[in-house]
Amino acid sequence: MSEREFVPFYKTCKDPAFLEEERMQGREDALMRSFYPDRAGKLRDLVEEECGLLDYEGSRIYDEFPDRSMLRRMSGEILRRIGKEFPEEYGNADFLQEMTDVFFCQEIYRRRCRRRKFRGY
Repeated sequence: MSEREFVPFYKTCKDPAFLEEERMQGREDALMRSFYPDRAGKLRDLVEEECGLLDYEGSRIYDEFPDRSMLRRMSGEILRRIGKEFPEEYGNADFLQEMTDVFFCQEIYRRRCRRRKFRGY
């Protein structure tokens, strides 16, 4: 049995500047999101909530090359759930579909970047 070389705890931690950068990006993200119009903000929050349900190990949102039709189908599912909650609040169905697609793709991108950054691959 071989012994491992002793590694002090401080060497196992990430660079503190890395964590500060992450906090700064989070604050900037929150600031920019506060500028969204009210209905767009509600829609974004709902899409974010639905993406939280899709965020698990082995989820299709983390495929190396996501399939466009799969993303459209998932976005359509989110749109159907949103339509049940707020049927009269959002007018033009085509515009709502496009906004949902945009928010969905942006949220997937954000989650993939965060996962890649913290997993180190």
